[in-house]
Amino acid sequence: MDHDLNQKRRRILQGSLAMATGLGGLTQNTFAQQGLAKPGGYDLLITGARVIDPSQNLDKIVDIAIRNGRVVDLKPDLPRDLAAQQIDARGRVLTPGLVDLHAHTYPQGSAIGLPADELAQFTATTTFVSAGDAGGNNFSAFRHFFQAQTRSRMYAFVHISSIGLAGFPVGEMKNMDYANVDLAARTLDQNQDIALGIKVRESLDVVGDNGIEPLKRARLAAERSGVKGARVMCHIGNAPGDLGDLLNLLRPGDILTHVYSGAGNNTVQNGKVIAAALEAKKRGVLIDVGHGGGSFDFTVAEPALQQGLTPDTISSDLHAYSGNSPSIPFLPQVMSKFLTLGFSLSQVIAMATNRPGEIIARTPLLGTLKIGASADIAIFDLVDKPVEWLDTRGNKRPGSVSLVPVQTIRAGIPFGRPFPSPFSFS
Repeated sequence: MDHDLNQKRRRILQGSLAMATGLGGLTQNTFAQQGLAKPGGYDLLITGARVIDPSQNLDKIVDIAIRNGRVVDLKPDLPRDLAAQQIDARGRVLTPGLVDLHAHTYPQGSAIGLPADELAQFTATTTFVSAGDAGGNNFSAFRHFFQAQTRSRMYAFVHISSIGLAGFPVGEMKNMDYANVDLAARTLDQNQDIALGIKVRESLDVVGDNGIEPLKRARLAAERSGVKGARVMCHIGNAPGDLGDLLNLLRPGDILTHVYSGAGNNTVQNGKVIAAALEAKKRGVLIDVGHGGGSFDFTVAEPALQQGLTPDTISSDLHAYSGNSPSIPFLPQVMSKFLTLGFSLSQVIAMATNRPGEIIARTPLLGTLKIGASADIAIFDLVDKPVEWLDTRGNKRPGSVSLVPVQTIRAGIPFGRPFPSPFSFS
């Protein structure tokens, strides 16, 4: 009797849900409101998009099927009747969710941090790396109160300063007592599932008279942690002293960020890339954009690119200050600027998906859409019309194409419709 009653209820539910109609390009089948796939079916099917995944050399129109938060199929014309929920992405570009190797996503804990989940829809970013927002004194709060409770995937660099960026805009490395090597090393060791290494800022306004001593301590902390592959991310602006001495301290796998800032003593001087910068790249130091609100200058980037100082990763350095700056360094805009500088669409996507995913090296297949990968997805309009891009020094460059975010999906669950029930995320 109970079985017959349940079947009757199920038929009523199917009938009532079948009348629901999709809005904004969404379609729903009988179980759409619950997000229930048939056995062997798909929780979510995204149809008709131009899928670009540089990790697979993939650039063609296919459907993408998702089950249990992972990619299960990538083929043209997958069966619609197997899908609990659908998104019609015809005429749009679909990529792996963007991976921002340099952002600031520790609100309330640092002076400039922003909530990652509030940024996801505007930036098409599903993975953020908090670049030194927290140091040894406040990393535990970052982990327990923000990283663990955020839908967006989050990793971090531990700041060599024990207070992280809590004192911004006062330079945290003007007082070397904050640069506690053992504390930073222990924090990295105890959080190595999410902590990628040690962050240090090397600009005159940050270090004062302390020169490159903060970088020396950051490198020592990474080494003393005992964490295999622990990296140093070094911020340069108007660097102290001989920039060559600073660059020579960076090891293969370390990350140099703000490479195209043009802020005084930097990688391009008198129109030429300094030899130490090219030598650093050659030995395996990773070159990161880190656009930010004051760290990207077209007149520096152009000769640097021509002379071989090309980026490994495109990142935003998005935070409360830079997000309000006229150059608007949201990651899709920064990628679009590199399209204007002559990189291909596949190249800029790679530098903001699988390349940083490989550097993070904590989650299998991060930054890809390979079968079995977490279904972290970005959907864009590729807008083909004239646009004027602005750098952080007020220089302008004409562009002809822009990546404009439409929808962001994390582990198979969109930010916005369609909603599953119960709402959950991995």
